[in-house]
Amino acid sequence: MNTPVPSQDSSAIERNLGEQPITRLMQEHGLKAHDLVTASTEQITHKMVARACKGRKLTLNTQSKVLRALNHATGKSFSLGDLFNYQP
Repeated sequence: MNTPVPSQDSSAIERNLGEQPITRLMQEHGLKAHDLVTASTEQITHKMVARACKGRKLTLNTQSKVLRALNHATGKSFSLGDLFNYQP
């Protein structure tokens, strides 16, 4: 019995975008994912932060939550462009 093989459609949405600038910023400030989770006043998970760092495409809402958590943890004012090299 033959199993169909999914085709590699070139128009498919790319969801994995490689390591993001947020990874470098977190390292520069000595932060781990847990630091952002605890600094956040919103509902944010370790998985959200991990996906942000790895370059998994996130929604604008999730990107904004991660941004606010990083700003709160560092006491600085970063923008989405500082953390991510793509737009949702």
